[in-house]
Amino acid sequence: MQEPADHQVDDRDRAWMRHALALAERAAREFDEIPVGAVLVGPDGALLGEGWNRNIGDHDPSAHAEIVAMRAGGKALGNHRLQGCTLYVTLEPCAMCAMAMVHARIGRLVFGASDPKTGAAGSVFDLIADPRHNHRVEVAGGVLGDEAGGRLRDYFRAKRGRPPG
Repeated sequence: MQEPADHQVDDRDRAWMRHALALAERAAREFDEIPVGAVLVGPDGALLGEGWNRNIGDHDPSAHAEIVAMRAGGKALGNHRLQGCTLYVTLEPCAMCAMAMVHARIGRLVFGASDPKTGAAGSVFDLIADPRHNHRVEVAGGVLGDEAGGRLRDYFRAKRGRPPG
């Protein structure tokens, strides 16, 4: 996926996405989880929460990286509303995560790789932009998307006993 025009993303966005990519790498290397990482940043630019996929190890189907990061952010803020926050995630969110963002009132979503199978921020569904919701989340996709997608492809190739592609 082509990275958005410069007016939509900046060097801070790329820096936070690199942080999320490092979390994704840690998920695969240390926990054998699917390499997806997420970082929640407050309106002031401070880190509020971070996470990686934990659903396999925690036996929790809801423990996607986005949910883990938002849970940490909610605890840090003492609030279930994450207004004005930006969520960085290495893979386009699924329907569950997209709707959690709408309910949490996330201000902005920045994601890396598109998900042509279950993406809910424009690829398969566009739940975030659905006009029937009472909240809108600004979305920028494709930030460091080639790197994020490559990590996912290599992870699944290794699971199938194939060399990195």
